[in-house]
Amino acid sequence: MEIPDYDKALYYTLWGQWDDLLVLMVRTKDDLLSKKIQVFLHAYHYSLDQSKIMSSHDSLLYYLDHAMKFEPVPMVEM
Repeated sequence: MEIPDYDKALYYTLWGQWDDLLVLMVRTKDDLLSKKIQVFLHAYHYSLDQSKIMSSHDSLLYYLDHAMKFEPVPMVEM
């Protein structure tokens, strides 16, 4: 069973597993997810502004929430 990238990203974000989140950022095929993770990790490691960190964290979580609402359309084989 393959766990979707969005579930992994949510788990890693909530549990603070930044190394795994970084690996997911590189491996995912979703460019927007990769960018959201990059912005958050950069803010977390380099920003002194707490509001910037929280804003990027919330942005990542909002994107994950939005992306997980949509299920892929099943392929019909003929």
